[in-house]
Amino acid sequence: MRIFINFCSRDAEIDVQDLQLTPAEKKFLLSAERGDTVTVQNIIEQYKNQPDEFNINCVDPLMRTALISAIENENIDLIKLLLSEGIEVKDALLHAISEEYVEGVETLLLWEEEHHKPGTPYSWEAVNQATSTFTADITPLILAAHKNNYEILKLLLDRGATLPVPHDVRCGCDECVISSEKDSLRHSQSRINAYKALSSSSLIALSSRDPILTTFELSWELRRLSRMETEFRMEYNNMRKNCQEFSTSLLDHTRTSHELEIMLNFNGALGNENWEPGERQTLERLKLAIKYKEKQFVAHPNVQQLLAAIWYEGLPGFRRKGMVGQLMQVMKLGAMFPVYSVIYMLAPNSQMGKFMKKPFVKFICHSSSYAFFLLLLGLASQRVEYLILELIGTPWLLSLLNEWKKHERGAMPGFIECFVILYVISLIYGEMKALWEGGLVDYAQDLWNIVDFISNVFYVMWISLRFSSWYTVQVII
Repeated sequence: MRIFINFCSRDAEIDVQDLQLTPAEKKFLLSAERGDTVTVQNIIEQYKNQPDEFNINCVDPLMRTALISAIENENIDLIKLLLSEGIEVKDALLHAISEEYVEGVETLLLWEEEHHKPGTPYSWEAVNQATSTFTADITPLILAAHKNNYEILKLLLDRGATLPVPHDVRCGCDECVISSEKDSLRHSQSRINAYKALSSSSLIALSSRDPILTTFELSWELRRLSRMETEFRMEYNNMRKNCQEFSTSLLDHTRTSHELEIMLNFNGALGNENWEPGERQTLERLKLAIKYKEKQFVAHPNVQQLLAAIWYEGLPGFRRKGMVGQLMQVMKLGAMFPVYSVIYMLAPNSQMGKFMKKPFVKFICHSSSYAFFLLLLGLASQRVEYLILELIGTPWLLSLLNEWKKHERGAMPGFIECFVILYVISLIYGEMKALWEGGLVDYAQDLWNIVDFISNVFYVMWISLRFSSWYTVQVII
């Protein structure tokens, strides 16, 4: 008796298989389920030439063959026996991977290598999709990555298995258009299956030369997909979380500060040269983490401890001082910023010049310099030159002050204004240098750079108006 399953239309009728088992087949499947290799072998030999009474490819009501039962029971002797007797393998390899049965996977891979003919589909590809447990897009490598089984992935990758990168969600190629029109749900789920495999920590560790960079880029791509395919946002967010946890867990394996520094200062673009102690710490990996918004990676205790050590380098014992002691040292550094700046410009490689390069010292000096610039702006707005002359109060100075006020419109910049213009030029030079080194895209991504750019535009407008007023009064009029 043949059983047909009707899937909503007459065209979708699928012949499943004759499920009416003979006594020999029932005994055969029961023995395979129990792992009785001797009985299975006797039944095969007894009914070898009786196809009407016994079919080695018979299935139980759960659509399991004897080979599948042997895989589920992890009976390697029975698996080898059934393979030698010519049982149809079908998707047995996928079942072995699903059960994470490494020895069975290796045995089936060896059988596949011996019996596969070039140009023909593999056993798991030739199976009838109507009766298969797995969908057509599930390959051994994808399934092993879903299970995150390191040993099975190693076996597959050593044999040349590859996992192509899925097409973009907005891809308009013929393959994507046809697949989407045929079954949009299956099309989306196949992409999810592929990205779920790509986010496997074991697969990344085995296949990527730079696991941290790979996880950062994949996490960013999954973040983009979660916003585009909102129906599957939870799935993409879970995969992104797995990537972030893997990249963060790599930091837990660092045993010393030296290992952590090598990891964070590694730059794949410069080759395989490792960072060496004494060299400038560029922290390229940390910059990438900030770029890809990997908060968990940046907030890791090991990273924060290293950043704190770098930040206060050159100021031993600063964090152990009290609030008053720290304040006094900060005020001392701030008051000395003109001296440090001059020494750095004249002798950048001297001991004092190198001290100026320390992050915390540089921060205090830059802050003091900008505070002094704001002070100059305040003094220029209050006409401090006039106030000083009025305070001195000698008749000659007062007459000179009155003469200046008569010609105030269109006058040359004062002493304070010249300092302000010099500061503005230096600020613009610093922004141009940052733009040249980082590029336009990286520069525009930092909103503080946009704020600085707008401020510099207003400064330049002030200088232009100041010059135009002088030119109008002194030259034209």
